[in-house]
Amino acid sequence: MKLYSAAGSCSLSPHIVLREAGAKFDLESVDLREKKTKSGDDYWQVTFKGQVPLLELDNGERLSEGPVIVQYIADQNPASGLLAPAGSMERYKTLEWLNHTTSELHKNLGSMFRPNMPDDWKKAVKEGLAVRFKAIDAHLAKKEYLMGDKFTVADAYLFTVLRWTGRLEIDLAPYPNIQAYMARVQARPAVTEAMKVDGLLK
Repeated sequence: MKLYSAAGSCSLSPHIVLREAGAKFDLESVDLREKKTKSGDDYWQVTFKGQVPLLELDNGERLSEGPVIVQYIADQNPASGLLAPAGSMERYKTLEWLNHTTSELHKNLGSMFRPNMPDDWKKAVKEGLAVRFKAIDAHLAKKEYLMGDKFTVADAYLFTVLRWTGRLEIDLAPYPNIQAYMARVQARPAVTEAMKVDGLLK
């Protein structure tokens, strides 16, 4: 398999999941501004979406969209325990968190990187995010991870997206359980390794 990725982007999530699953894979970095891969290919020719992450399978098929990719990886490596079996309530609860992260956090935090976003819109987005952060902080009050004591694909995604708060100067100090959670996730060997490879840690 090959994961097309860009440092600091949401592709960190499947990168973490691949390492947590013990999967064999290659990384191909993408310059998202130039839409060029490290090997010089036109990224628009690789995927019409022009976005990362993108997972290329050994048979040449490709999957896009981070939440879909992490589900695929987990299902191909069931012993990893990164996603509960199909049909189980635990699986649907994990998928709830994946969907919540993509619709309420990823979309809103990602929009704030746009240089032309008006200040009043940024303020409104931050106010909405504060409500989400408060709820997540309460959820994590007595949990190691989103699903309890078990790390799942939902944690890889939430961790990835919440890391952007630092770059956006959004203070997480009011949310001590989130801060503890972030430190706990980052301390996992697979997470640390993925971040080092992506140049996010020394």
